[in-house]
Amino acid sequence: MPQLIFLPHDEICPEGAVIEAKPGITILDAALENGIEIEHSCEKSNACTTCHVLVREGFDSLEEADEIEEDLLDKAWGLEAESRLSCQAKVADENLVVELPQYTLNQISENH
Repeated sequence: MPQLIFLPHDEICPEGAVIEAKPGITILDAALENGIEIEHSCEKSNACTTCHVLVREGFDSLEEADEIEEDLLDKAWGLEAESRLSCQAKVADENLVVELPQYTLNQISENH
């Protein structure tokens, strides 16, 4: 099973984490199942950018983003070539190294 290696993030995952994920699961669902609370304001409906992540290794193993995801990513804070919405990016058969951005743009945050 592929591993998802989450780099340390001050608030969400201070120690970093290594988890196993079944191919076909989204990065977000794998993270949530393992206690890594990535924000996801639109409830995984591909309508916001709060679950934006940077895939530092293994990016090319992911299916390409669709047009809606690409348009949303243009609005994400800290956009880079390796940016994906974790609610849309499905794990394939390679390990992934995932970085959570320091900030997120959340117009409707219920946890703050």
